Amino acid sequence: MTGKVYLAVDLGAESGRVIAGIWNGRRLRLEEVHRFPNGGVVLGDSLRWDLLRLWAEIQTGLALAQQKHGRRIVSVGADTWGVDFVLLNRQNEILGQPYHYRDARTRGALARAFKQVPRAAIFAQSGLQFLEFNSLYQLLAWQRHAPELLAAAQTLLFIPDFLHWALCGVKRAEFTIASTSQFVHPRHRSWSLALLKQFGLPAHFLPKIVPPGTTLGPLRKSLAAPTGLVGVKVVAPPSHDTASAVAGVPTAHTGKANWAYLSSGTWSLLGVEVSAPVLSRRALELNLTNEGGIDGTYRLLKNIMGLWLVQQCRRALAAGGKNYNYDQLAALAAQARPGRSLVDANDPRFLNPPHMPRAIQDFCRETRQPLPRSAGELVRCCYDSLALKYRETLAALEELTATPCEVIHIVGGGSQSELLNQLTADACQRPVVAGPVEATALGNLLTQVRADGELRSLAEMRAVVRASSSVRQYDPRPAK
Repeated sequence: MTGKVYLAVDLGAESGRVIAGIWNGRRLRLEEVHRFPNGGVVLGDSLRWDLLRLWAEIQTGLALAQQKHGRRIVSVGADTWGVDFVLLNRQNEILGQPYHYRDARTRGALARAFKQVPRAAIFAQSGLQFLEFNSLYQLLAWQRHAPELLAAAQTLLFIPDFLHWALCGVKRAEFTIASTSQFVHPRHRSWSLALLKQFGLPAHFLPKIVPPGTTLGPLRKSLAAPTGLVGVKVVAPPSHDTASAVAGVPTAHTGKANWAYLSSGTWSLLGVEVSAPVLSRRALELNLTNEGGIDGTYRLLKNIMGLWLVQQCRRALAAGGKNYNYDQLAALAAQARPGRSLVDANDPRFLNPPHMPRAIQDFCRETRQPLPRSAGELVRCCYDSLALKYRETLAALEELTATPCEVIHIVGGGSQSELLNQLTADACQRPVVAGPVEATALGNLLTQVRADGELRSLAEMRAVVRASSSVRQYDPRPAK
């Protein structure tokens, strides 16, 4: 049967969407049904997610989808950013407003954690890079600052798992999102109970882990009736948005590590797809991560600060009365002198500074470089610095896999940045294939199509991506 419709709930750091995927048996056409803003909300001295407002917007999107597509809708699944979670008590009440990963309460968490459990021991039991906002350190922050709430928790659900529970009432942890926590064992693909015990953290509230593509159940009756979505199933896609994005890469070389992906948005996630986690001492030294993928794959990658640098520069410029859209900023950056000022894009000072341009200038001042002052100079500094960080990370990935990458696939919103794409090709001396912009939605939706029996493999999913989207290639210019 053709003409089926599948729904993706796709939440990003800046916005959320409900997207319909219309399947004709060979191609998937995307239709944005409902878009709504997202972002951190300051509450007292903390930064939180407004989860109930997001859930209300999702319900609006579901109702709008039903109005347009009716009984053609087969299933729905959610993907979001990683690490953040919701705690529920025995009565399924939310314990506190969920924290945003950029909240300051985990500052210094790594040093404190290493006093309890050595860095190498944590890596052996998680395979993850060390980022102070990982779920492990968020739990330790709860343990320090709100032990009574942690003691009352009966269920921990990552953000997309919470949405799936809200949709159908089933509490499960989808593997790709759970793997961002730093307490999932990379080889056993189960909770690292021994690691949690070493930290004195509870484990009773962790739900069963299920693989991406698992059908969780039908929509709650209380939700199906008002939205009209009777008979619609809830399917857990690769619920970490990067995992869905990688599933949506239009490569024909599934199962090989000779291509790299760069999921480019607020964060840049640069990595390769491998069949087993890489847990060597060198991987630990390079601070790379092994996150779960679809069909038993792993995403060997590194988090890079990404277009957050540009987003926050734009925000600061607007606050000062200089309003630019992203196209205007890119044009100004193209006119600025290349390589004039460079920063370490992953310096912790850039995680959530009160004023990004000032943080960039402080870095340049400390390293005796010219200060970027104009909008064009600031954004060019961000772009040049990101491209160099991509080159450094690509070299680390090639070293660990002993396989040269022949091409870099850039997907996500950042794939529209022509200047950054070209700078990436130049810095890495690799061809860049940019697109699709909607790789995350495609990966989410095609996993649902596959769960419905319409596709059989990841290779077939990616063939549909190639048939359903357009890409643009950027060839590297000779190094000067």
